[in-house]
Formats: sequence, structure tokens, C-alpha cells
Amino acid sequence: MMGNLKKICSTTLGLVLVLLLTAACGTTPPAPGEVPTDVDPSGLEYSNKWRIEVSEGARSTGEIVFEVTPQEGSGQLVTVPIARGTRENNVARAIKDVFEQALDDRRYHVERDDGEDVLVKKRRGAEVFSLRVISSTVEAVRLYIQKE
Repeated sequence: MMGNLKKICSTTLGLVLVLLLTAACGTTPPAPGEVPTDVDPSGLEYSNKWRIEVSEGARSTGEIVFEVTPQEGSGQLVTVPIARGTRENNVARAIKDVFEQALDDRRYHVERDDGEDVLVKKRRGAEVFSLRVISSTVEAVRLYIQKE
């Protein structure tokens, strides 16, 4: 009986530590189907510049799906394919490259910062916009998105 109790306590403590460490290091995007696609636009946050901070490399092949939504427009999905073994700086490079191809360069400027960060900025005269992760099937890559 005591052996089982020790095993349960040890497992629970380990799980709590993993959850705390994960919470402190950004977020793991949800898998497809876990995020509602009918989000009320009034609940979105808008900014003129967003930072996507990438932590950890990819432990699986998959894709990260973002949504970019101008304040007075409809959202645009941006799907970034990531290969297994891609390191965090190269995940950031892939995000930057796909954003540059997918977004209108008259409205948005995309650049890398510090290797593992991607900055997405509105151009002069363009609207502020929302940026969020819709889903990810890439294991281990954590993303932290913040307004600047």
C-alpha cells in the first residue's frame, strides 16, 4: 500500500513540475480541432507589431497554422510546414519565409530578430491586425506570441 502511495505521489509531483516548466516557457499550440474556428472578432487583440518567439526544435513533422486578421477585415490562414529535426532558429526562418510569401507585402513587413523570433509589422497606412496560432501538429515546438 505504501509503495503505491509513493508511486502516485512521485508521478503527481513529476506531472506538476512538467506543467510548471511548460507554462514558464511559452505555449504549445493546440492540435487541429482543439481550437474553435468561429471566434468572435470582438474578442481578438490588435496591434501594429507582433513578436512570435520560437522555443525548442521540432520532434515531428507537421504544420503550424496561424491566423492574421486586420481589424476591419477577415482572417487569413497561414500554414507553415515544419520537418522533424528542424531547430528553433530554422523554425523561425520557415515562419518568416511563409509569412512573406502569404501576406501582402504592401500591408505587412516580416523579419527575424535574435534568430529565434519573428516580427510581423504593419506597413504605414495599413490597419492594425490580430495574430494568433490556430493549431500545430509539430511536437515540442513552443510559440509565445506577444504584442509589441
